[in-house]
Amino acid sequence: MQVSAEKIDARPRTSRAGIAGWMLFDWAAQPFFTVITTFIFGPYFVSRLTEDHAVGQAMWGYTLTVSGIIIAILSPVLGSIADATGPRKPWIGFFAVIKIVSLSMLWFAAPGSPIIYAAFFIVLATVAAEFSIVFNDSMMTRLVDEKDVGRISNIAWGLGYLGGMIVLIAVVALLAGSPETGKTALGIDPLFGLDPAKGEDARITGPISALWYFVFIIPMFLFTPDATRATMSLRKATATGLRELKGTLGELRERSGVLRFLIARMIFQDGVNGLLALGGTFAAAMFGWRTLELGIYGIILNVVAIGGCLYASRLDTRLGSKVIVTASLVCLIIATVGIVSTGPGFTLFGLMPLSTDDSGGLFGTAAEKAYILYGLLVGIAFGPVQASSRSYLARSVSLDEAGRYFGLYALSGRATSFLAPASVATITLATGSARIGMMALIAFLVAGLLILLRTPYPADDGRKKAATSFGRDGF
Repeated sequence: MQVSAEKIDARPRTSRAGIAGWMLFDWAAQPFFTVITTFIFGPYFVSRLTEDHAVGQAMWGYTLTVSGIIIAILSPVLGSIADATGPRKPWIGFFAVIKIVSLSMLWFAAPGSPIIYAAFFIVLATVAAEFSIVFNDSMMTRLVDEKDVGRISNIAWGLGYLGGMIVLIAVVALLAGSPETGKTALGIDPLFGLDPAKGEDARITGPISALWYFVFIIPMFLFTPDATRATMSLRKATATGLRELKGTLGELRERSGVLRFLIARMIFQDGVNGLLALGGTFAAAMFGWRTLELGIYGIILNVVAIGGCLYASRLDTRLGSKVIVTASLVCLIIATVGIVSTGPGFTLFGLMPLSTDDSGGLFGTAAEKAYILYGLLVGIAFGPVQASSRSYLARSVSLDEAGRYFGLYALSGRATSFLAPASVATITLATGSARIGMMALIAFLVAGLLILLRTPYPADDGRKKAATSFGRDGF
């Protein structure tokens, strides 16, 4: 199936407010991933809800596994249903309610409470967040020209990291008290009388993320245009969507480039998701970092991530999405090797001994400083690898099939997403070593990169021929 360049560029003109509203979705959504799954609540889940850190990491990994299985099964079906019904906003609103309620309930996950309680609401929030992203991403092809999708996608992703960083700074500066002094990074008592001994500085991130999401998705609903064609009943749309999904899967046999890209992303995104979800918990267990240290570490990474996305937004237009994704994966592989090879007194699996002296203050040991350096590589790469993957696919499909293919895109990011956390969790339990468990992530990143290197750009060979007028022959 060939897609003409004219078809891809047949987009209605979108106002700046409409595009800005769409970009603000990333700004609204990112704090969930920043302060909940990566830097604050996830490490709290592992280190405070249970006294055994290995069991906590395994439970967190299995929580992500359950989320991944649900997302893998349903996301391509929902994408096809979205194509059949037309408008995406009602779906985003539906899942927003689930996400907001679930995040608010995390406040009640106090130390000593049943860990299954927090795990249940994390699953609900994660599933709702990812399904919302399916519908938001599929709107992009209708809003901007083909030549601008990489730039807009990376800028939106950078805005997301900025939003996540602002929430993270607020937590560290105003809410998270040091266990020793009870003061925040600004040297003040935590607002609202939050008690770090009860985990309230971590638990409050659930309601804060919920409120942030509610406020900042409003511009998208007000200003961003949505598909306007007549909608079907849900029953008919479901039947049509499933039929179109079956047809899309059949098309993939003739669109080998798209199929290869989706397989590559399925594998490397599994490693990326695992690194983002488990990197903070790994540091919390290894160095004993609490909310304050994890928050500052997250701020450092997000500052770098914003710069990486903004710079990648220019390079994506000049060099193409494949170059950006490939370079980002190389950075992530190097960073992951560094992270899993670092521990108190050593890095690179002991080939480079480090002083165990603690200079005092934050990140006082040499190993902690080395960990942060490796984290900077993660910060540079983890935004562009996801934003440019999104624009990679957007350049390879037409408007009418965007929902279906972005549903498969979500599937490719989640179809095996249970494998990385499940592999880390299982190996950790079997060996009793979180470090050995984390090494599984390297295999996912390397395998995905090797497949991507053999994938055409744009991913659809027929689309590539039609797109030469845009002057991007690929990697």
